Amino acid sequence: MSLPMTGASAPSAEPGDTLPVVAIAGRPNVGKSTLFNRLVGRRVALVSDQPGMTRDRKSAEARLRGRTVCLIDAAGLEEAPPDSLASRMRDATEQALASADLVLFVIDARQGVTPADAFFAARVRRLGRKVLLVANKAEGRMAVHDVLDSYRLGLGDPVAISAEHGEGIADLMGEIADRLPPLVARSDTETETDPDTRADIDPDTRPPRPLKLAIVGRPNAGKSTLVNCLLGDTRMLTGPEPGLTRDAVAHRLSHAGRDIELIDTAGLRRRARIEQETEHLAVGATLSTLKLAEIVVLAIDATLGLHDQDLQIARLIEREGRACVLALTKWDAVADRDATRRAIADRLERSLAQLKGITIVPLSGLTGAGVARLLPAILSADAVWNQRVATGALNRWFETALERHPPPLVEGRRLKLRYITQAKARPPTFIVFGTRVSSLPEDYARYLANSLRESFGLAGTPIRIELRSSRNPYAETRG
Repeated sequence: MSLPMTGASAPSAEPGDTLPVVAIAGRPNVGKSTLFNRLVGRRVALVSDQPGMTRDRKSAEARLRGRTVCLIDAAGLEEAPPDSLASRMRDATEQALASADLVLFVIDARQGVTPADAFFAARVRRLGRKVLLVANKAEGRMAVHDVLDSYRLGLGDPVAISAEHGEGIADLMGEIADRLPPLVARSDTETETDPDTRADIDPDTRPPRPLKLAIVGRPNAGKSTLVNCLLGDTRMLTGPEPGLTRDAVAHRLSHAGRDIELIDTAGLRRRARIEQETEHLAVGATLSTLKLAEIVVLAIDATLGLHDQDLQIARLIEREGRACVLALTKWDAVADRDATRRAIADRLERSLAQLKGITIVPLSGLTGAGVARLLPAILSADAVWNQRVATGALNRWFETALERHPPPLVEGRRLKLRYITQAKARPPTFIVFGTRVSSLPEDYARYLANSLRESFGLAGTPIRIELRSSRNPYAETRG
C-alpha cells in the first residue's frame, strides 16, 4: 500500500534516516518508554503501569555524549498467535530492530530473567545487530544480585539502571556512544551539530521549520491507514480493532518543497465513554497535540456519515484556532457517493458555520484513491491560516460592510464602529474599534466574520474578531 508520488512530493524519512538509530526493545512493562523519555530528556512517550501501552514505534532525536541519535521506542515483544494484534505489534517491532544500528534490550532486574526474556533475546541475536543489555529497575540493595542473573542471556555485560529515578543513565549514555558507528567524514563547514544552532548560518537563510500537521478523529476512522498511505510505508498499526493508536506519533514527509511533521493521534470518543486509564492518557496526548498543531485533518468515516462526535471535534479544532481540512475516509466503501457528499455538506452548513467553506477531500487510505489531493489542500489551508490583509483594503471592505448592514440600535442608540485592523494571523485575528462595542450583538460579529471570509478568501479557517473601544482624544484635556 503506497501513495503514488509526483516529482514534487515524496515520503521523507524519519529522523533516523541521517542519524544512527538506537532502538529500545524488550517484553512489555519493563520500562522501555520511561527509558526512552529519560534519554530524550523530555516526556515524549506515554507511560503507564498497564502492560502494552506502546503499540506504534515512536522516534525522537536524543543527544548522548556528544552524539545525536534517532531513538526508537517500540512495542513490547510478546508471543502471540498469528494475525493477532500482539503478533502484528511484534512484527512491527522486529522490523524496526532489523534496521537499527544498536538495540537496547531491556529487562526488569527485579523480576530477573524470565522465559520470555530468554526467548526474545535469542530472536534479537539472530537479527545480527549490535545489542546492549540494559537491566532496568535495578535500584536498592538487591540490585547487584538481580543484575548478575542477566548474564545468562548471552548478551554481554549488562548496564544496571533505574530509568524512573535516573540512576545509571550517564553510564548508559556512554556505553551507547561507544557502540555507535563512527562518524561519517564531513566537510570543514559541516558538523554533527543541529543546523539550527550553528553560529555561522544566517538565520534568514535557514529553511522554514516543518509544518505541524495533526490527524484526528473518532476511533477506527481510518487515521493510521491514511498516515501509512501518505508515508508510503506501514509505520502505524492498523486493523479492525478500534483504538489501536494510543500515543501521538510523529513522522516526517515532504510535499512541494515543504517539510511536514505529520502526527497520528488516538481516537477521540465522548468523555462519558472513556473508562480505562490508558484511554484517558491517549486522549490527553491527542488534545496536547491539537494545541501544538498548525493544521488539522479531521478524519471522518464516510461509511457512517457525519457523527455528532465529529462535529464536537471540529468545534474543538475551531476553538483552538487551527486550520482544518476534512478527510472523508473509506470512500471506496461508500455505495451512494453523491448522496453521502450532499448529506455531509448540508449538515456542515447547518452545524459548523464557524468553519464555512472548509475543504472536504474524499479519499481511501487503503487504496490510495484521492489521497494525492490531501496534501495540496493542507498547504492551501495553511496559506489561508497565515494570510494577512492590507489595512487599506480591510477598511474599504469595512465601510462597505457597514453600509450594507449598519450596526443595530442598542437602547435606542446606534453603535458606532470606526475602523478595523488585523492584529495577527494564525488564525486571522481582527480588531474592531468603536464606541460602546461591548454591546455589539454576537450575530453582528458573525456577520462581519462571514463577510471577511467571503471577501478575502478566508474559507475554512477560524476568524477571530476582537472589539475595543476607541480612545477619546479629548478625554485627557477636559476639565
